[in-house]
Amino acid sequence: MVAQPAGPRLLSYHVASWRRTACLPSTLVLPCLVDQPHPPQPDLFGTAAPVAADADAAHDVARPAPVRPPRRPSGVQAAEPAPDVLALADALPRQLRLGTSSWNFPGWAGLVWDGPYAEAKLSKEGLAAYARHPLLRTVSLDRAFYRPLSASQYAHYAAQVPDDFRLLVKAPSLVCDALVRAEDGRGMAPNAGFLNADLAVREFIEPVLQGLGNRAGALVFQVSPLPRAWLGRLPELIERIGALLAALPPLLPAAPDGVIALEVRDAAFLAPEHAPLLAQALRAAREASGNPVTYCLGLHARMPPIEDQLPLLRALWPGPLVARWNLHRRHGAFGYEAAKAQYEPFDQLVDEDPETRRELARVAAAVTQAGYAAHITINNKAEGSAPLSVRALAEQVVMSGQR
Repeated sequence: MVAQPAGPRLLSYHVASWRRTACLPSTLVLPCLVDQPHPPQPDLFGTAAPVAADADAAHDVARPAPVRPPRRPSGVQAAEPAPDVLALADALPRQLRLGTSSWNFPGWAGLVWDGPYAEAKLSKEGLAAYARHPLLRTVSLDRAFYRPLSASQYAHYAAQVPDDFRLLVKAPSLVCDALVRAEDGRGMAPNAGFLNADLAVREFIEPVLQGLGNRAGALVFQVSPLPRAWLGRLPELIERIGALLAALPPLLPAAPDGVIALEVRDAAFLAPEHAPLLAQALRAAREASGNPVTYCLGLHARMPPIEDQLPLLRALWPGPLVARWNLHRRHGAFGYEAAKAQYEPFDQLVDEDPETRRELARVAAAVTQAGYAAHITINNKAEGSAPLSVRALAEQVVMSGQR
């Protein structure tokens, strides 16, 4: 016997069943199915059709949208200064500008930044946040030493800082190093541009004045460690240094707070037979150029301690102060890498140097009380954390000024 398809018979059964049900009183029909909205039907594009609003829901007040936490602003943000830091900043002389060597250090989270940031982000975007710290009113633009910067690059930095901020800029090694060096610092050949005045003006002074304008602070010619041949000819070299600085154009009116400073990395410059020659050359350059020309206190393990450098500064008095506190003496002349390894991430003072701090504060207080400007920058490798060194020095300056 051949089986019949079930479809028609089942269909007739359901139709008949529906007819019988339809003739019954409505109270006997399954009440859960009466007046119920049909479930939403999917449309051709896979989205559900809207469900009709319930009668009671139409009278309900619309619920407010959930409150989302505010988004963190884009870019690097400054840490909120504590009240005691604000009070300390207010107590400092306005002629004193304290700062650090560069600013791209993630370990300064909570000290300068509001949180952790990548080093690359800080390098590109951190200067504006750095300049909002009440104690940091200058910064050493160290990268200018390794390659000359253009006026537009300087203008980019100037646009990130307030009008009262001043940048300390190092002249390029193109002018300040007697040797052309490999990437590891080894001397490879004599540098034909060493102490060339035309090159210094074209590659340094003019771009700085055009790009930074009134935000230019101390312009530092740091003469790198000399080869042995030059160390035996220091009087000749000092004469050339003086001629270079004397040939520089006036910093006014573009940079009213600009200062020309000479920093050296060989203690032989301060020997009794050479220091008077150097003081004389700097005074002559000051007179010839009309610029405030001075000696930069280089607080570095290659140089004598600060008290042994002060006689040269006294020989140039009166005038501004420029100081760069770079490396703790305990690490030796070539101890940058050792200091870096010991002090990273630069978030605390590791090797405090109260003697240097006290003497530097005393000099800064005396210079500013006499009405002259003081530009001081501190490296992380001086004590372990440059922002904390700045704060400790600021406190010492206030104490020195009250005596």
